[in-house]
Amino acid sequence: MRILLVEDDAGTAAFVVRGLREAGHVCDHLADGQDGLFHAAREDYDLVIADRMLPGLDGLSMVRALRGAGNRTPVLFLTAVGGVDDRVEGLEAGGDDYLVKPFAFAELMARVNALARRPPLQQVQTLLKVADLELDLVRRTARRAGQELDLLPKEFTLLEVLMRNAGRVVTRTMLLERVWDFHFDPKTTVVETHISRLRAKIDKPFPVALLQTIKNAGYSLRAPR
Repeated sequence: MRILLVEDDAGTAAFVVRGLREAGHVCDHLADGQDGLFHAAREDYDLVIADRMLPGLDGLSMVRALRGAGNRTPVLFLTAVGGVDDRVEGLEAGGDDYLVKPFAFAELMARVNALARRPPLQQVQTLLKVADLELDLVRRTARRAGQELDLLPKEFTLLEVLMRNAGRVVTRTMLLERVWDFHFDPKTTVVETHISRLRAKIDKPFPVALLQTIKNAGYSLRAPR
């Protein structure tokens, strides 16, 4: 799944982002409620995890604004306030679930998985397709021409980012941030190495290549014309 975390506590954010990415999800992190509202409204997320107390715009107001704009993306509140009235307020603001800090990551994952299993109120894309390549985000499976592909977790996440941006150029910097959570250039060949491994699995056994290297720009997954 593609998840947006809006959390201003650096320690909590690092803990959650690391765990979600290790579980194979794509996770973007923001620390400001106003930025969270902008990105949640503009981007295609499967889940938003938001703290209630945020700078810029508090979590309740952020979710109310999303719901008022017709956005039905599931929202899980993380908060240090866990009274009954607080939980009711969060749910009535448009939240779908509520988790009180401190929490065990296993419980967070259980709640994330439960929200993923709910029938969506709006159509949520869980199957990505480019030509004869398919990525099932719920079952965590990949197929090309009906043949199942054996992808490692990072390869799956890398392919998800490329497929969500099918036809567009995805830069090395974008991949470092979205797949490896590097917000600087580590001066390694990790992207190139994983692209090579992914290409060997999704392209080399098949007659038509989908994953293109765009010179001096990045990479693009494109259906043949």
